[in-house]
Amino acid sequence: MGCSPWCAVALVLALPAIAVAQQPDAQPPASQPPPAQQPGGDPAAGPAPDSGGVSTPPAPTEAPPDKRIFGVLPNYRTANSDVPFQPLTAGQKFGIAAKDSFDWPIIPLSGAFAGLYQLDGSDPEFGQGVKGYAKRFAAAYGDQAIGNMMTEGLWPALLHDDPRYFRRGTGSKKSRAWYAATRIFVTRRDNGSWRFNYAEVIGNSVATAISNLYYPESRDVKDNVVKLATQLGTDSFSQVLKEFWPDIKRKVFHRPAKPASPPQAGTAAASAQ
Repeated sequence: MGCSPWCAVALVLALPAIAVAQQPDAQPPASQPPPAQQPGGDPAAGPAPDSGGVSTPPAPTEAPPDKRIFGVLPNYRTANSDVPFQPLTAGQKFGIAAKDSFDWPIIPLSGAFAGLYQLDGSDPEFGQGVKGYAKRFAAAYGDQAIGNMMTEGLWPALLHDDPRYFRRGTGSKKSRAWYAATRIFVTRRDNGSWRFNYAEVIGNSVATAISNLYYPESRDVKDNVVKLATQLGTDSFSQVLKEFWPDIKRKVFHRPAKPASPPQAGTAAASAQ
């Protein structure tokens, strides 16, 4: 017999304690030193030139992440870790959630899930045929959209958490995969510190509870735990895909990353929108 859904549940429930335990102590974002100036100079004029009369340009950073993975999957909430941290406003968080929830790729994605569920005979109360497929499509779309709005918009705004995935981009493949997979349990706050990802867990729990309205025969505790674990597992896999997508694009599709311009003040938050 293959591994039951409870195997996935056990794995998901075991990850948070390990992930949080390995997370370094939270450090507030380093404050930027005031620009250097010559005696009697104007701070707004920028740093003073060196002895050669030539100012040193800022180091270039990695190009902003693609907004779609494979040209289809939404990737609006990925940010590069080398960009100076800037918190998002509540409006920006809801903007990311809306893009992930209502961008056109969610339609074929929901259609694919509905087709798989129909072939598998899941949710038999929906029936078969066109009518059954339509119900499964609506349910799959609801799962995606409600989950996104809860975990990327509402709960991050209420709890002052940052819904973005901060791509590491360096280190061994194993360490990067572990980092990405466990970000569903560790998140950045609006003040730059790190903590347990309450917005992800609470948001998906609320979305699972709401789904009982349109899954009439999947309302017991076991069904809800399995649905929650499935959603968390899906989000975890999505983070891993976001972490390695630039590598995949470069090595498989032979598309080198475009050089990025030096970072400009106030653009870090906009890079994830």
